[in-house]
Amino acid sequence: MKPKVVVTFRFGEDVFESLNDIAQVRFCSSSNREEFLKEIADAEALVIAVEKIDEEFLKHTPKLKIVARCGVGYDSVNVADCTKRKIYVTYTPGILSNAVAELTMGLMLSLSRKVLEADRYTRTEWTKDAPFPFSIDLEGKTLGIIGLGRIGQAVARRAKAFDMKIVYHDAIRQKDAEDALGASFMELDDLLRTSDFISIHTPLTSSTRGFIGARELRLMKKNAYLINTSRGPVVDEVALCRALEEGWIAGAGLDVFAKEPLPLDSPLTKLRNVVLTPHIGTATLETRRKMVQMDVENIRKVLLGELPLNLVPEQKGKVFVKP
Repeated sequence: MKPKVVVTFRFGEDVFESLNDIAQVRFCSSSNREEFLKEIADAEALVIAVEKIDEEFLKHTPKLKIVARCGVGYDSVNVADCTKRKIYVTYTPGILSNAVAELTMGLMLSLSRKVLEADRYTRTEWTKDAPFPFSIDLEGKTLGIIGLGRIGQAVARRAKAFDMKIVYHDAIRQKDAEDALGASFMELDDLLRTSDFISIHTPLTSSTRGFIGARELRLMKKNAYLINTSRGPVVDEVALCRALEEGWIAGAGLDVFAKEPLPLDSPLTKLRNVVLTPHIGTATLETRRKMVQMDVENIRKVLLGELPLNLVPEQKGKVFVKP
């Protein structure tokens, strides 16, 4: 009997077919927990998007060898629990940077050029000769990037094409990136005070949860905009709503939220100075296909008794052997 691979989403089914020579691939949504737990009981590989993987879940997966996360953020996976059970955790870094960076620039342009307001105006007000407010240029503005990793650098390269000034803050100073991008390092408070646009590109960890709160938002300029395409809980959403309502900042572009899907009664849905997208940073056909291909490569390696290519940093150098 070939080892079983369970996939929790339907995209890229033809890519997963390339595993048919060494595995049986089953697609099963996690929405029906009883059915899902039954399906994964004898699985050796699991491909997930947003599912929570912890000790309680892993009690149901005695044969599991690898959890392949389709994405770069893996905060929903308790790596320590997986490591204890000798289960590899992989992710898909690098290949999604451009897609997220493009959306980041799209949110920035939507805010700077008032695209949503212009759309509403065109549909309802233009023929009434009502005035439309001026927007602003990106040229000459300062972009503050929080987290200058792969995605942050991809955003910086695009922002340079708009002749923006690039400053950044990161836990680790990126000297090579500074030289390549013409970016200047700043302490966080200085970045918040001086930037016209602030874009967040940090992973969600215990140290970054609530990283941008009321104190940080009050440091920003009143005509500045906040962009978040990383993880919702990095920003204190209650504080952000207040900042947007009371005019501490000019606006925000958000692809991620504290709770997803974003509840329809969220205060954010009522505000006109925010652009909202439903966590679609990596949701392009090309990028998602590459992500699936990377998951397939990692799974093939593990099922053949080899090390996967894209282990999460916490498992670098570890080798697991399971019967």
